[in-house]
Amino acid sequence: MEEQDLRKILGKNIKFLRFRRQLSQLDLAEEAGISVTFLSNIERGNNFPQAKTLCNLAYALKVEVWELFKGEGVSNKEEISIVDRISNDFTKQVINTIETIRQQYKN
Repeated sequence: MEEQDLRKILGKNIKFLRFRRQLSQLDLAEEAGISVTFLSNIERGNNFPQAKTLCNLAYALKVEVWELFKGEGVSNKEEISIVDRISNDFTKQVINTIETIRQQYKN
């Protein structure tokens, strides 16, 4: 396996686990003690973190370090499904909040 392949697997898995925990890049970066830019580069397979950062990311994602490297990552279809679900949940929350505010102003 080439280093670039390993970086891509790591990046896909971190992104998948972050979506699964419904964390933004900012949330995960803060929990792991790294910058959002660095996290973004990891998720895109451009950077490979040091051991301490891997441990911090795994801890923040509530997984073991080895789980960051398992399999071939998630498929694009699974990734899109996760993003769609999170987007739908967020949209519903925004609509409910707007409706609550409207009701308050009507009274």
